Amino acid sequence: MVTPARRGRSLEEWLAWLETLHPKKIDMSLDRVIAVLERLHLKPPPYRTITVAGTNGKGSCVAMLESVYWHAGYKVGSFTSPHLWRFNERIRVDGEDAEDAAIVELFEQIDAVLGTTTLSYFESSAVAALLHFARVGVDVAILEVGMGGRLDATNAIDADAALIASIDIDHIEWLGPDREAIGREKAGIFRPGRPAIVADRNPPASVVDYAAEIGAELELIGRDFDFVPDGEHGWREAVAPANDPPLPLPPFGGREQYANAAACAAVVHGLQGVLPVPRDALAAGIRNARLRARFERCEIAGVEWLFDVAHNPAAAAVLKSSLARLPAAPRTFAVFAAMGDKDLGGVLAPFVGDVTGWLVTQSDPERGAPPERLAALLAELGAQAVETAPDVAAAVGAARARVQPGDRVLVFGSFHTVGAATAALGLYSASSPLGTPPARWTRV
Repeated sequence: MVTPARRGRSLEEWLAWLETLHPKKIDMSLDRVIAVLERLHLKPPPYRTITVAGTNGKGSCVAMLESVYWHAGYKVGSFTSPHLWRFNERIRVDGEDAEDAAIVELFEQIDAVLGTTTLSYFESSAVAALLHFARVGVDVAILEVGMGGRLDATNAIDADAALIASIDIDHIEWLGPDREAIGREKAGIFRPGRPAIVADRNPPASVVDYAAEIGAELELIGRDFDFVPDGEHGWREAVAPANDPPLPLPPFGGREQYANAAACAAVVHGLQGVLPVPRDALAAGIRNARLRARFERCEIAGVEWLFDVAHNPAAAAVLKSSLARLPAAPRTFAVFAAMGDKDLGGVLAPFVGDVTGWLVTQSDPERGAPPERLAALLAELGAQAVETAPDVAAAVGAARARVQPGDRVLVFGSFHTVGAATAALGLYSASSPLGTPPARWTRV
């Protein structure tokens, strides 16, 4: 039962406690999570599951799959991380964030079965999501892998299908030093006899070998499925009948969404026998998918603000490519902050020649790179006009003081950075609908 000292806690109090509960903030193991799920009777869960891994593109694929299955008439749960503004974003049902009271009840129920077992913050979040989906009776849950795959908390569930959006160098201290090692960790979400979709055009041999070893139904982009661009914002499946109408791109991101959308369609086709989806629902789901802070543009007082959670070199390269397709701005200012364990030089270098002035800060007091370190790195890269700010809100304020109509401000880096920046600009408030989609989905 819930310890009396924890009964009646608010969501904020629960989250603060969870931060201190487990001795390791990142503990790459599954035994404790599996034990708790078994005590909650969630092994297996009473709904279909899809896990989504990848260095980049995970959020995009989750958003599209969530929307597709909702438009097909299913009740859909989604678990994502991290959040931009508030924890509730991590646990969604039919596109709506879980309420504070519901999450508190979940934590209380989990606490009641823990015994001497401890869970990390992320593990507690994942278990809470899986429990919530069972309590509200979803038909299918889309689970975003937090890190890697093989030992991620989401992998405690034997998913009905798995998707790897991309494989690149990130989190080397936990996943390994190269793409082969990292690919093997991500391939750990595959299951025997179940669809395993890979949207990376050059997958490491470790991914292909592991799929063959366990007998997963591997499908590779470029070999088993692919896309063919059709017009400015459409595409066709390479193996679809020629008379099929083109499919749309989602209303976020850039050209990288072709591969992500094609991979999502491959997942849908692979599960068609257990989760049928009409083609019009597939199209409507992709077209109406919602995701914030992926090449998101907003005009404020004649100034274009662009937000992107690019925080590793691969994502930075995509952002750079997307920026290059926009009309040139007279001046571009950048607001940046990211975690200290990232390849910061690889993230910043592509933009040095295009940015007029930099405002760098620290978005996370524990893991964030100090602004002085960022400033020194930018100076080494040859950047001009680099200033530091004590926090994201101050950096945004300094940028606003420098821009003129026609200028552009690029805000990028960690989720903490973009979330705090949009809040400082009045684009989000937990007590207002500004951070939520403008309208509910409409089923086809």
